Amino acid sequence: MKLPEFFTEWPYGEIVLTGHRIGLYEVMIYHRDGYTAEMLHEQFPTLPLDLIEKVLAFARENQTEVDAYVDRCQAECDRQYAEHIARGRVLDWDELRRKFEDMKQAERK
Repeated sequence: MKLPEFFTEWPYGEIVLTGHRIGLYEVMIYHRDGYTAEMLHEQFPTLPLDLIEKVLAFARENQTEVDAYVDRCQAECDRQYAEHIARGRVLDWDELRRKFEDMKQAERK
């Protein structure tokens, strides 16, 4: 998906709002739960309302791709959580980076 200037793709494929550490995933998870642009602005007060509206418009125009991205992020969170529970421990940073890179390489195939 072609990203407009108000998004930045970080290493490992994470999409964030340019100039912020808040990701498309976080905004869309709240939006899926029924948050309006105004409610999202209350949740993320550092994001200007007009930027949130641009993000939501982009998501509507690219719904299939955005939904797939959010679903992949959620699946990875769920997988990591299940693995954590099964092992009874938290992943260390090196292991987490390696697993995420493996996931990104699998997506490219």
